[in-house]
Amino acid sequence: MSLSTVSALSPLDGRYAAKLAPLRPLMSELGYMRRRVQVEVAWFVNLSDAGFAEFKPLSTGARAYLLKLVRNFSEADAMAIKEIEKTTNHDVKAVEYWLKGKFESRPELQRAGEFVHFACTSEDINNTSHALQLRAARDVVLLPALDRLLLKLREMAQAYADVPMLSRTHGQTASPTTVGKEIANVVMRLQTSCDRISSVSILAKMNGAVGNYNAHLSAWPDFDWEAFARRVVETPEPGADSTGSQPWGLGLQFQPFSIQIEPHDYMAEMFDAVARTNTILIDWARDVWGYVSLGYFKQKLRKGEVGSSTMPHKVNPIDFENAEGNLGLANAVLRHLSEKLPISRWQRDLTDSTVLRNMGVALGYALLAYESLATGLGKLELNAPAIAADLDGAWEVLAEPIQTVMRRHGLPEPYEQLKTFTRGAPMTRELMQGFIAALAIPQADKDRLLAMTPASYTGMAATLARRV
Repeated sequence: MSLSTVSALSPLDGRYAAKLAPLRPLMSELGYMRRRVQVEVAWFVNLSDAGFAEFKPLSTGARAYLLKLVRNFSEADAMAIKEIEKTTNHDVKAVEYWLKGKFESRPELQRAGEFVHFACTSEDINNTSHALQLRAARDVVLLPALDRLLLKLREMAQAYADVPMLSRTHGQTASPTTVGKEIANVVMRLQTSCDRISSVSILAKMNGAVGNYNAHLSAWPDFDWEAFARRVVETPEPGADSTGSQPWGLGLQFQPFSIQIEPHDYMAEMFDAVARTNTILIDWARDVWGYVSLGYFKQKLRKGEVGSSTMPHKVNPIDFENAEGNLGLANAVLRHLSEKLPISRWQRDLTDSTVLRNMGVALGYALLAYESLATGLGKLELNAPAIAADLDGAWEVLAEPIQTVMRRHGLPEPYEQLKTFTRGAPMTRELMQGFIAALAIPQADKDRLLAMTPASYTGMAATLARRV
């Protein structure tokens, strides 16, 4: 069977493959290999600039060639590495051999070939590659997708800031709000969680087999290897217009203490932050689903679309349902990653390696959900008459302001009076206004209560909605 979107085992590479195209070059094995080549080359170039008599600074031409190897890394290159791996049975060693093979036509590089992967353990290459992958996925794909959601939600909060809406607490009618204010609540929660994702420092270590620069010092015992490793890790990557002639590194934050592997605490922090964001969006997806069910929102029709195989009238909120399901899948993997990755037996075990290969799966389900939510929000149309009718059938919510004004003026047992009057009984405008008219309170307050409706009793909701 040939691999295609209908034969793929995962729906991320099958049914939803096209939707995840932006993430695939970054988080696939191809993306991982490209980053490994980038790290090996950055280490190699910096070694040439370290001042060792045995490895002179590379020429401008050699640097440009190496930079092209990284920038032009292709699927064919990845497959060539996989072919080498069939012999080595070691993926990082296969990258090293592939890179040395690229030196064969260039004597300057070939002479320096043994400085490829010099004093490195595989995890020096892997942890930095994972860090580069995660930074790109976060900054180039995930946060922009979340920003698009935030923009749409802000627009809706502003547009519907003044549209009164009946609240429901415990599923029962409660003090009114506005549609915009309820969306504003989501905006503020989502913005805070996105800020936490973006604030996570992405760390990398390059300190050898158990984190002590043992091999490094055996070759050059008087060289400051820690400062060198920090420089490689923290010096910015070459820009798009760079020829590679200036110093260049990885643009990450240096991790000075580790065992063989970087501790992965920053990864856990990032995955927890993404999972928290996803939980907020699950909450929102369920709420929107409920508002569609209540008729507060209609969904724009799409020609030819079918809502049910037997019930022709149906227009299902499938985008929000898909989002909820995929956010749940994302969180299941993200939480396993954040719980497992910071744990490693003694100076290392291999359980993190296989688990880390699923970072793209977790982020893929999250991105798929963000796109579904964006699609669903784009289909919504406010059904103002339905919202107004719901409010007009809930005059009992004015029991709260009435008893509060009664408290102000010292009337006896205001809460108990309203409880007896309203609880379990259908309320109408006439009944509520009759109760108000009989109150012994100043006329100005009585007039204000008589003018109040469920639709006007929204407090600061509109002001708060516009604030976002």
